[in-house]
Amino acid sequence: MEIRHLTETYAVSPQIAPEDVAALKAAGFVRVICNRPDREIPPELQSDAMRKAVEAAGLDFVDNQIAPGDFSPAILARQAEAMAAGGPVFAYCASGNRSSIAWALTQAGKRPADELIGAAARWGYNLEQLRPMLG
Repeated sequence: MEIRHLTETYAVSPQIAPEDVAALKAAGFVRVICNRPDREIPPELQSDAMRKAVEAAGLDFVDNQIAPGDFSPAILARQAEAMAAGGPVFAYCASGNRSSIAWALTQAGKRPADELIGAAARWGYNLEQLRPMLG
């Protein structure tokens, strides 16, 4: 698992496994957001299994599964609410891209578009196509 910090309080990564949760706790995260739909992965990595592992470690777990391209107002509102944890938040999906897009869209108008695009680009996520929505 590679923790990819977009900000000091928000990081993303590709799919994690239950055995990764201890490292997230050690890194100081207080909440884990699942942005990956269960239909994409085997049962041992689905949200129920991950919730058990995350909560057993004493962290909060938020299930906000994002189907590819589904950045509806409801999805973004849940993401923004989940990001307001009062401490560092970690989000995962298949590659980290959806979690990066959800973050950027929730920050639109609050941070400059160049900052949002640049933070994601440091980890190989190209959000340039979102510039009109971020600006």
